[in-house]
Amino acid sequence: MLLEFTVGNYLSTKNKTTLSLFAVPIKEHKETNIFSTERYELLKGAVIYGANSSGKSNFIKAISTMRRLVLQSFEQSSTAELDIAPFLLSTETEKTDSFFEAVFSVDNIRYRYGFELDNHSINTEWLFESQKKTEKPLFIREHDRIEVMSRSFPEGKDLEKRTRDNALFLAVVDQFNGKVSKKIMKWFNNFITISGLKHEGYKGLTLEMLENKQTQATLLSFCKTLDLGFDDLAISKKPFDQKELPSDLPEGLVKQLLTDFEGAFKIDIKTTHKKYDVKNKVIEQIEFDMRSQESSGTNKLFNISGSIFNVLNNGGLLVIDDLHTSLHPLLTIAITKLFNSKECNRNNAQLIFATHDTNILNYGNYRRDQIYFVEKNKYGESEMYSLVEYKEAGKTIRRNKDYLEGRYGAIPFISNLSGIVTK
Repeated sequence: MLLEFTVGNYLSTKNKTTLSLFAVPIKEHKETNIFSTERYELLKGAVIYGANSSGKSNFIKAISTMRRLVLQSFEQSSTAELDIAPFLLSTETEKTDSFFEAVFSVDNIRYRYGFELDNHSINTEWLFESQKKTEKPLFIREHDRIEVMSRSFPEGKDLEKRTRDNALFLAVVDQFNGKVSKKIMKWFNNFITISGLKHEGYKGLTLEMLENKQTQATLLSFCKTLDLGFDDLAISKKPFDQKELPSDLPEGLVKQLLTDFEGAFKIDIKTTHKKYDVKNKVIEQIEFDMRSQESSGTNKLFNISGSIFNVLNNGGLLVIDDLHTSLHPLLTIAITKLFNSKECNRNNAQLIFATHDTNILNYGNYRRDQIYFVEKNKYGESEMYSLVEYKEAGKTIRRNKDYLEGRYGAIPFISNLSGIVTK
């Protein structure tokens, strides 16, 4: 489970910024939105608000970037760039390292893992462990020097010289089957990051759910509860057929595609609808093609639902940018309430998402320590703060109205539009 995530000098974030999932001592939604471990009281997630270009998506991207760097580090060549962009609007940061750090708990042991890097090399890296209260280092890396604590992290011994400048030491140790590093790599692999705009690539888990009779029932129940307008879902599989390729493709490309798709199947998702006669009596069931005949919102829900239930069933972290896009506000709220629920979220899964949907402020049953705002200051730096940090003496918080009126900041400043259209 995630405890904290911190990023600094990356994209629009200049100074180190932290999102914390430690629950503060307030009484809001204690029974549903927090869970207790032997050591901590933790939140089941957080929602991030901000104007367009405020930096909220960049913060989500930072989490995704750290995950990518950890999981793909060992596979890269020694000449591969790391695709890192620092904060470029200051001479102080444009040529300095970006900072990433995650604090998380695995098997009731707290780990703090992070690194600083530029586009070409890992310049510092560290891993600390806390089994009780005292935190102890397992390894510390500074440029080409890696210090391994032999008693605490024996799996890392003698692997220092096997680590490339652009590779994470943690990933190297994992390749040699280190016990602790393997556990940490599994934690990073066990959370999913999703773009709410480009979600087509995430439907693989949903298709797996449909092919499994047990999870199929869960998915169908979810769709029916949300009233998406169809009665059933089914997968149609057929072997790849060369005749379905466009006729004007170059011959060389056709040969390549035939090689690539040899033995592959084309998968179509069908929804079932009732058809009525003139007296509104059901006369038959007809099939619609999901992609071409259902709404963009229905397609999005279908594509991401596998990821949602994968995390809910197994525990872990789900991170989504632009969750609200193409979804009715009630559907967005329904998804978030799955996580802030004792019945649906029995494995303490966590959901972090960015949105513009202000209905969640009033109707999403979120605690103040779960609500974050991001805005840019006059220097182009993204700054993030939570609603629990906001205090105004003698005034009641009316979340939706107050946010839209700008009391908490993190909204666009729109000047007079009357002069835009000429007569």
